[in-house]
Amino acid sequence: MSTTTRRNASAMKMVGALLALYRQAAGHTQRSLGERFVISEQQIASIEQGRRPLKPDLAEQLDELLCTKGALSVALSRMPEVDLIPLWAEEYLDREREAIAISWYESLLVPGLLQTEAYAQAVFRSRVPVYDEDEIAHLVEARIARREILHRRMSPTASFIIWEAALRDRLGGADVYAEQVQHLRECANVPGITLQILPLGRTSHAGLNGPFILLETPEHQRLAYTETQRGSHLVAAPDEVGILTQKYAMLRTQALNTEDTRAMLDRLLGE
Repeated sequence: MSTTTRRNASAMKMVGALLALYRQAAGHTQRSLGERFVISEQQIASIEQGRRPLKPDLAEQLDELLCTKGALSVALSRMPEVDLIPLWAEEYLDREREAIAISWYESLLVPGLLQTEAYAQAVFRSRVPVYDEDEIAHLVEARIARREILHRRMSPTASFIIWEAALRDRLGGADVYAEQVQHLRECANVPGITLQILPLGRTSHAGLNGPFILLETPEHQRLAYTETQRGSHLVAAPDEVGILTQKYAMLRTQALNTEDTRAMLDRLLGE
C-alpha cells in the first residue's frame, strides 16, 4: 500500500471515528441519523468505519444537527486535496452502481457507460500527463465493466444527452470512431435507455457550463456529479441538484428526439 493510500485510509477512519463519537453523544443511532438525511444505515456505518468518504455538504449538515461547531467540516478540510479527488470519484461509482435512475449530459466525449473498449483506450491515452500501459489497461477494464449496469435484470432508467461536438472528434482514428458510433446506434435501441443528441447550430444551449450527471438512489435521494480540470465533486445539496435538474430538463427540449437522434447516428455512420 502506498503512502498516499495509507494516509487516505487513516484520514477517513479519523473522520469516521469523530462522526461516531458525536453521533453517540447526541443520542442518535446509525439508523436514526440516516433517516434524518434520507440515506441508509449502511452508508452511515461505512462512513464511520472509514470505508466511504464523508461529503462536505453532508459534513456541514451533520455539524449543525450534532452541534459540533464545525468539527467534522474542519477535519474533512484537512484531508489533502490530492487524496480527496479520487475519493469523490469512488463515491460516485458506488452511487452509480446502486442508482435507479441516471441522467447524463456530456459535451466533451461519449459518456463512460456508452464507450467501447477501443474508444475508452483512446480517451485514457489522451491524458496529460500520460498514463503508462498498465494503468490504461486497468482503467479501461474498470470502465467497460461499468457498462453492465445498463444491462442487468434490474437496470436503472438511463437518459443520455450528448452534444454533437463530442461526436465530431475522431478519437483513436476512423475505425475506433465508426465502432463507437455503431455502438451508440445499438444502445439507442435498448429498452430503458434514452439517447439524444444536442445538435450544433442552436441559438440557445442550457449546458454551456459543462457536463454533469444526475442520480436517484434506491432511497429516492437525488444527487449530482460533476468533473473539472481540478477533480470531481458529488453534490447532495437539494438546491444545487435542483438547478442541474432544471438544466437537464431544458437540454432534453433542446436536443433531438430519440427518432431524430437515431437518424443522425445513421448519417454519421454513412459518413
